[in-house]
Amino acid sequence: MRFSFARRTRWLVVLIMPALLAGLGLIVVAGGPAAPADAASKASNASKASAASAGTACAATYTIQSQWSGGFVASVTVSNTGTPALAGWTVTFTFGGDQTVTSSWNASVTQSAQQVTANNASYNGALGAGASTSFGFQGTYSSSDAAPASLTCTPPGGTISPSVVASPASLPVTQGSTGSVGIALSAAPTSNVTVAVSRTSGNSGLSVSAGGSLTFTPANWNTAQDVTIAADSSSTGAATFTANAAGYTAATFTITETAGSSGGPAPQLHVSGNKLVDANGNQVVLHGVNRSGTEFACVQNAGIFSGPDDQASITAMKTWTHVTAVRVPLNEACWNGEPYVPSADAGATYINAVKAYVSLLNSNGIVAILDLHWTDGAYTGPSSACSDANATCQKPMPDAAQSVPFWTSVASTFKGNDAVIFDLFNEPYPDIATGSETQGWQCWLNGGSSCPGFSYSVAGMQTLVNAVRSAGANNVIMLGGLTWANDMTQWLANEPSDPDHNLAASWHSYNFNACSTQSCWTSQIAPVIAKVPVIAGEIGENDCAGSYIDPLTTWLNSQDTGYLAWTWDDWNVGCNPVLITDYTGTPTAYGAAYKAILQALP
Repeated sequence: MRFSFARRTRWLVVLIMPALLAGLGLIVVAGGPAAPADAASKASNASKASAASAGTACAATYTIQSQWSGGFVASVTVSNTGTPALAGWTVTFTFGGDQTVTSSWNASVTQSAQQVTANNASYNGALGAGASTSFGFQGTYSSSDAAPASLTCTPPGGTISPSVVASPASLPVTQGSTGSVGIALSAAPTSNVTVAVSRTSGNSGLSVSAGGSLTFTPANWNTAQDVTIAADSSSTGAATFTANAAGYTAATFTITETAGSSGGPAPQLHVSGNKLVDANGNQVVLHGVNRSGTEFACVQNAGIFSGPDDQASITAMKTWTHVTAVRVPLNEACWNGEPYVPSADAGATYINAVKAYVSLLNSNGIVAILDLHWTDGAYTGPSSACSDANATCQKPMPDAAQSVPFWTSVASTFKGNDAVIFDLFNEPYPDIATGSETQGWQCWLNGGSSCPGFSYSVAGMQTLVNAVRSAGANNVIMLGGLTWANDMTQWLANEPSDPDHNLAASWHSYNFNACSTQSCWTSQIAPVIAKVPVIAGEIGENDCAGSYIDPLTTWLNSQDTGYLAWTWDDWNVGCNPVLITDYTGTPTAYGAAYKAILQALP
């Protein structure tokens, strides 16, 4: 949204693996002593390991054949190092970075977290003494495609020792609530495996309440089964739990019980047809507020948040009832740590602050919507908010130079947590910048040469969707339309391609927008709602009243469409849409109207 005042504008899986000795210049060899690493092999990003069983043996060598920013191609050579012929082979390894396999050849390759298992194809499993074969795969990565420290090659009859996998490794639950941890195995067992989950230390009020003993069979080894951890209604504190199976490396994870009732953790969301649904397929309609500050404070030498970011401030939001989502505007320069941002508020410090706030929201049962709000790029054309090339105001479209690494990093940070939604760009207005709605939609989708009149290289929505998915994140993605996200007329015709089919439309609606009547909502917005989930990421009015948001939310409720009001901040800015006068939740006149709307929800 635009205002003149200066301050506006399934799974993270942790594998518990045996310690690798690569840092000491050693490679672990299954079934034998550690051997010195070969320097030339290390220089070529290759590593080896072998294992033997019943007179047969095989070895595997990993080589990165080619690599580029965000992608790579690797090959693995499998050799029969024993005397008898091999009838087949299995290679397992753990990636040294954050790689994801996207395609493979000459082997059946599966991945669980960073653990990879490859089984021979029908035509290359038989290897005579001294013979070898190879398989390959292509993958993506965000920060590192380091080669695995070791590989294990197992012939038929050999023994693979999978790890027990727990996700998440750390889970907050509130007093009297429950949380679920997924348990799986990292590789196929040769027979049924029973995994038992128990508390090994810490808060006695935390206990396994369901599914504490799980059985995995060779056929379903990579299908996670949930264990529910229950918290009592009085104590707080942490407990350590262990998922254990005889002969397997155990997974240890921590559950923290916090004070207050949140109604459980935030739902894990995905798109089903034109609805947002949770992990059980139940429709979720989000209602909530925007929490401005993280888009501007960091570039104004004013810290990271505008106002508090603690539990008390979130508890105040929840007193309004039915606050199930909070939209958090972000600044790409602060996240990316660009040099003009004060170092105390940039890079890792900024990222960690956002992560902590998201974690706090999620633990309170609130979905976090992360919005790219302010970006780089010099723009002085129509409706320019500032002439600064730095990320100090709203620009018509995101700049390719910083928005692509921003979303790659954000996606890598929050992938696996589907209680986080990515809103790719706050309020695009390329139609205003180019002077043409048709050209504006082309620019919106494709960026680059489709954006005449821009002095910086523009990233289109397809590029940003690709950046998120290439990072391995399948989170729901929101995309706002043209004219400051108010024009949705050609959204469906220009919807980006998404391999995960997990896109939602973001619509902004204020009393001063062009589409501000029910006839417009019915003709322009309802057709989009019929096809994809729509979230009204910003709603509000600038007349110190509720005369606009009352009929708007009534209509949105009739469409099972969620909305978030601008903004949960205590700014004294006249009748601009600010919900509160203080962070205990005292409403403004406009805020009182919105509070009543929330409290009237069923």
